[in-house]
Order: sequence, then C-alpha cells, then structure tokens
Amino acid sequence: MPDLSELNNLLGDEALIHYASGREQDRLSKGAGLLELARSQELISRYLPPPPAVIFDVGGGAGVYSFWLAQQGYEIHLIDAVPLHIEQARHLSQTQPEYPLASLAVGDARQLNRADNSVDAVLLLGPLYHLTERTDRIIALREAHRLLKTGGFVLAAAVSRFASTLDGLFGGHLDDPEFVEIVKQDLIDGQHRNPNNHPRYFTKTFFHHPEELRAEVEEVGLHSEKILAIEGPGWLLQNFQEHWNDVGRRDRLLEAIRWLETEPSILGMSAHIMAVARKQAVK
Repeated sequence: MPDLSELNNLLGDEALIHYASGREQDRLSKGAGLLELARSQELISRYLPPPPAVIFDVGGGAGVYSFWLAQQGYEIHLIDAVPLHIEQARHLSQTQPEYPLASLAVGDARQLNRADNSVDAVLLLGPLYHLTERTDRIIALREAHRLLKTGGFVLAAAVSRFASTLDGLFGGHLDDPEFVEIVKQDLIDGQHRNPNNHPRYFTKTFFHHPEELRAEVEEVGLHSEKILAIEGPGWLLQNFQEHWNDVGRRDRLLEAIRWLETEPSILGMSAHIMAVARKQAVK
C-alpha cells in the first residue's frame, strides 16, 4: 500500500481541504444526494451476484455503500484515499457489529492489496473523479480488472462533463464570474478546478464525457455493457424535495429516470454516470 505522503500527492491540497470538512459522510442523506444514493443502489443491485460474494468498494468514502451491502450478507472490503473517511467508517462499524466489513483501509485505487481473480465485483464510485490524469484512471481500471474473477463486474461512476454548466444554470452560480471561468474550463477538457476552495464549487476533479468513460473501460480489456445515467435530469428539479417527500411523485421520478437512463442524447444531463463493465474470459 502507498504511504500517506503518496496519497496526499494523489489527491492534492485542494481535494484534501474539501474532504477534511467531513461533509462527504452526510452528502447522500439530503437534497439531490438522496436521488444519487437511491439510483446508485438500484443500479448496483441489478448487477451484483447474490451474497455471499466478495465486493471491493474502492474509493467508498465513509462506507455508505459498504455498510448497505454488508447488511445484505456480502463480504465487503472498503478502501479510500482519505484517512478521515476510514476513521468515520471504523466508528460506524462499531455501531453495527452484526454487519461487519471484512476489511477497511486507507489505500490507492491504482494499487490494491488483493490477489488476481479473487473478487466478484469492484465498485469505483469515486476514484475516477480524482484521478485527473487519464493514465492514472487506466491504471485504476486495470487494477479492478486484475482483481476480478471472470464474469465479474466493475461499476464505475464518473461526474458528467456538463454537470457544472447545468448546476450553474439551475442553481444560479453562473452569476458568479469565478464560477463561469471554472465552467468554461470544464467544457474544454473536463479538468475541473476550484482554486479558491469555494465550498459550493467542489474540488479538483475530472469530468467525463460519456464516450470517454466507455473508451477508458474498454481500453483495459473490460467489456462495456452499458453507460447509465444515475440521476438523469431529476437532480435539476427546482422543487426536488417536494417531489422526493411525496411517495407517488418519487416513484414517478425514478420511473422516468429509468426510461431515459441509456438514451445517448441526454446522458450528459445526469450529474453522474455509471459504466457497467464485465471481465471476459481470456480467449
């Protein structure tokens, strides 16, 4: 495993400052994060084998998905590059000893401590954001491929190239000239930067075009099954909480997102997209 100085170099000061606030632990429990969580759980559930199967949750933060899967009987190994997230996960683990994680550790998606062909599925629901160089993303995807058993799935999330533009338009951030410059750069090359660490403008990240995500997955020898919208256009609802709190409206919202989840012409409207890729048998 890499030492902490290497992890700091991976994330950079900007990202470390962002995550040092601890806000990531609760991000999926409010606002549009509720939609991201519900849809990610739905998509993950479609492709995982039944428990007990071995799942590597790489870049899994404080373990939101890890603990959810452990409760279903999966053998879960949580890895994250932010020490605070692993500390938070350890604390949560103590509160629910009946659903333990098999392991949790500070680590790097590019160097995973696991034997070849020994894992049933790999979740990459964060690393591809912060590996801003393509070469590093390919290394991380190769590591996931190495760990997987034949037939196993990688489920890899990315931030959409157009997320900041849409957020700026619907959230009013385009009134801020500083944010406008951030958005312009995002649209040019996907390299999102927040040099002044504005708390609403995220952190050092790479924003994928859907076809870039597909190409990266295929480059490492994985078979790209689908690129799916996670939130679809639902995160842009101006009265989102009203819809979410009404069970009927919530169900209709989720159903509409399913109708649109593979439509190429609007994939980029989703704040996050997910690559579903399978390890094939060697021919």
